[in-house]
Amino acid sequence: MSRLRPGSLLISQPFLGDPNFERSVVLLCAHSETEGSFGLVLNRPANAQLSDVLTLPGGQTLPAAATPLGVGGPVEPDTLHFVHQRPDLPDAVALGGGVYWGGDFARLLKLLIEGELTPADVRLFIGYSGWTNGQLTGEVREKVWIVEPDAAAKVFTLTTNAFWQAILREKGGRYRMLSNYPSDPSLN
Repeated sequence: MSRLRPGSLLISQPFLGDPNFERSVVLLCAHSETEGSFGLVLNRPANAQLSDVLTLPGGQTLPAAATPLGVGGPVEPDTLHFVHQRPDLPDAVALGGGVYWGGDFARLLKLLIEGELTPADVRLFIGYSGWTNGQLTGEVREKVWIVEPDAAAKVFTLTTNAFWQAILREKGGRYRMLSNYPSDPSLN
């Protein structure tokens, strides 16, 4: 399971059946066989924006206020997580491909408010996806997830609403065929 490492994408099988992860793409941010794994679902919009969860200095009319939020997963939905493209953000963890996870949130917020960072340069999430030690490895072995190693760079290149289908099509072969699998085969 060496392909499971930070910066990998986890693409759910089309017939997963779990509403939290159905047709989802998860960015793996941390992985340890002994301590568990942490990831963020990339293609679940929260229908909320930054101003819905934070009072911003300078008011709700700032462009930063409209930064959309995604649902990172079902764990701790009252927490805020983020990925970005700022290597200079203190305490950020490099995931590869110019993508970073976390870091100094106060600094990130200041950059957003001052316009040095645009809402397109950051992805914010409420909640996260978590696995206990060995759980994710088992799920990959059971073919719950398709692993795309070292693919963090795709986070900012594919649109959220088409991410699952686009990443499978990009992989080609049998995965391209899976991308066309209907959400509900009984309606076919």
